[in-house]
Amino acid sequence: MDFKRAAETTASAFRDSIVPRLCDYIRIPNKSPLFDADWESHGHMLRAAELMAAWCREQPIAGLSVEILHTPGRTPLLFCEIPGVGPDTVLLYGHMDKQPEFTGWADGLSPWEPVLRDGRLYGRGGADDGYAVFSSLTAIRLLQEQNVPHARCVVLVEACEESGSYDLPYYVEALAQRIGSPSLVVCLDAECGNYEQLWCTTSLRGNLVGDLVIEGLMEGVHSGAGTGIAPSVFRIARTLLGRVESDVTGDILVDELSAPIPAARIDQARAAAGVLGGMIAGKLPFVPGARPLTDAPVELVLNNTWRPTLAVTGAAGLPAMENAGNVLLPRVELKLSFRLPPPTDAEAAAIAVKRRLEADPPYGVRVRFEVGSSQPGWDAPPVAPWLADSMREASRASFGRDAMYLGTGGSIPFIGMLGQRFPSTQFLVTGVLGPHSNAHGPNEFLHLECAEKLTLCVAKVIADHHGRPPA
Repeated sequence: MDFKRAAETTASAFRDSIVPRLCDYIRIPNKSPLFDADWESHGHMLRAAELMAAWCREQPIAGLSVEILHTPGRTPLLFCEIPGVGPDTVLLYGHMDKQPEFTGWADGLSPWEPVLRDGRLYGRGGADDGYAVFSSLTAIRLLQEQNVPHARCVVLVEACEESGSYDLPYYVEALAQRIGSPSLVVCLDAECGNYEQLWCTTSLRGNLVGDLVIEGLMEGVHSGAGTGIAPSVFRIARTLLGRVESDVTGDILVDELSAPIPAARIDQARAAAGVLGGMIAGKLPFVPGARPLTDAPVELVLNNTWRPTLAVTGAAGLPAMENAGNVLLPRVELKLSFRLPPPTDAEAAAIAVKRRLEADPPYGVRVRFEVGSSQPGWDAPPVAPWLADSMREASRASFGRDAMYLGTGGSIPFIGMLGQRFPSTQFLVTGVLGPHSNAHGPNEFLHLECAEKLTLCVAKVIADHHGRPPA
């Protein structure tokens, strides 16, 4: 592939076609079903699917077919097929659903109004990961325009990834014959350590989410009358959290949530830490004076990719500050999100956490841990030599630097599902979620230059996949 010519085509496509459509996409508040119970009646998800499908149909790709599958009661799915040479199939994956608005957007920025500033496209869903379908088809277009052969490709864009991909197994099963058995999967929904090279994701943590509910009184009572007699449900919540997490170090205290770290992943973490150094912690918006859990970059990488963690991501039963009278609260609920090491049995972890939190409730209060979802993680299979060479050469040609390998602290349920279904498949899991891109939070942005270069890398890998030596 002529990289100079391909880079010019890609830059033109982003400037004239992709960025304008991404702006329209960002304006659609198609929040994932977990965050919009009335998503179907609102119609935003179908609008997003139709916007993407319309763009796909405009692309000069030979044999391209585009279809929206939409079973009532299920989120829609965008499915594209492109014929190729030979018996192999490449599957390219993305998602169109979005996280909710969140608070704290900077002046002039908002989740549903795109802003282009300093080479970054701000707005919800552009980087996570609305750009994926645009980059995927553009990569295939680059090959066809230069008569570079490629395998048959299918592009699958789901609409409930941010809710755990609960509709995806239904569609994957329904499309099983049309998908076939892909020998390469390309996923553009992952992180990158920086914007200066290709980052290849080696693992994903699992996720256990549930609600911890504590009830001590039938109704709130005057704090002057109740304290010292009835226990505070908030104090009990603190006590229960101390059963599963050290309040000093943050270490998880439930053995079922831990797993040994393979030596190869430790070596990759050291290499990544050597490149990123202070950027590992520096990518986060610490308040002045705050510091990370440790000053050792390699330990931060391992903490974030192979060790279990807990975040309290929501609460109920606590009045807003302006409504907080002197009342002893009757009930409190906490949303708990555990990140699990890649090989952890997510169902066993859920059982263990529930057992630990509900056992012997302090003072006989009512305690329940209601499991919302438990998703396993994923540890990539060994990288085939042809793919390792292709990723290295693609990164050098596109970015001018070698490719790097790094685990990801988040989850992509689809990858784990495919890993179980196709254990011999090779994976290129990568993305544009780099420093300060802030997916799920305020000021999410898509780094456009990185997205363009990543598109070139995908084209190179698809081309090399077709020309790889026999297994």
